[in-house]
Amino acid sequence: MSARPEPFESPLVLSVSKDEQLAQDGPVRGRAVRGLCVLCGICLLTTSPAALKPDVLRSSAAVPAHIAGRFREPTGFQQSSSGQYFVFDRRAHAVYGLDAQRSSSWEIIQIGAEPGRIIEPTAFAVEPNGTFVVADAPNNRERIQVFTPAGFRIGGFLVPGRVKARVMIENAVLNGIGSLQYTGTSILMSLPETGALITEYALNGGVNRTFGRLRRTGHEDDRDVHLALNSGIPLVDPYGGFFFVFQTGEPVFQKYDAAGQLVFERHVEGREIDQLVGRLPTEWPARHTSEGELPLVRPTIRTATVDRTGRLWIAFVVPYTYVYDGDGDKTRTVQFRGAGLIAPNSLFFGKNGQVLVTPGLLEFEPEGAGRARGAGSPGQLRFPIQPVQPVQPIPPVPPIPPTAS
Repeated sequence: MSARPEPFESPLVLSVSKDEQLAQDGPVRGRAVRGLCVLCGICLLTTSPAALKPDVLRSSAAVPAHIAGRFREPTGFQQSSSGQYFVFDRRAHAVYGLDAQRSSSWEIIQIGAEPGRIIEPTAFAVEPNGTFVVADAPNNRERIQVFTPAGFRIGGFLVPGRVKARVMIENAVLNGIGSLQYTGTSILMSLPETGALITEYALNGGVNRTFGRLRRTGHEDDRDVHLALNSGIPLVDPYGGFFFVFQTGEPVFQKYDAAGQLVFERHVEGREIDQLVGRLPTEWPARHTSEGELPLVRPTIRTATVDRTGRLWIAFVVPYTYVYDGDGDKTRTVQFRGAGLIAPNSLFFGKNGQVLVTPGLLEFEPEGAGRARGAGSPGQLRFPIQPVQPVQPIPPVPPIPPTAS
């Protein structure tokens, strides 16, 4: 017969067989439970506060007021590798240049329907080499033009057919040519009318390819709603491939490789946007347009961009921005603060990695050099914590004598 094992004297052994034993050992076990609660509390305090508040970034620089006052509605603020800034003024139908010190400005592109000018512009994008593209609509025909940093037209084409204005905010069309992204050698657009999420155009207007399967929306029987809920923002990953951020309906983004094959899909979630998502409509009122009646579909996501490290920044129509790494994991929640909190309508990473934001023509340090007082980076505590009193050693629980059979 084997020897009987010694009783296991662990402070975590709480089960007993008799009520009187519970009464006898209650004080000891109570101290054990209290000790465990203190330890759990310490762990929660050192890990959870990062999820309680976003990183609030304060602007580190801005276009001076005497220059910014010249612009009527700046909805794009970008920079080339030379340091020159570009300001896209949608209401003025113009593009302006600023020197690297933001001390002077000049008009690069003027209003006009003829080639080399712009009229009713909707989107604009700059490459690091300083060339840029503008999407406009002379005589209600959608057009893309390519310019040098000095404003000389070096290419352009009319987009075949006519894309309906399905997604709008503040009279700005976000779908179709409004989703334009410029790679330097091609142009990406969201054109779900083609049956794909992303259409890539050559600079001469030819279609290089289309890729990305339309998502299911539950509104396939209503073509206009179905296409509006498949509108989004195509983006280039500097490490290869593309992101596509659905701009309407439930927030989702997808990653594609360089060949246009789907790598992964992520649903965008967070307590900051729970109310926004919870209020998404299931029916959309019709609005009268020159193209007939169309459903009024508003965006959930206002803009998005990818930084030089391949992180995806998604800005909502409420003043929160989520940051995701290249594997699709959320790493950060950010708020931008100028005179007040800002819901960006454009984001761009400048020459030195700073975030250029409109409205306001502001600059921010993405890693938080301009972080507001009281905000912290992930892992830092954001509120004072009283010192924890030392926990007295917990004596082992006495062994429980065997019961008589």
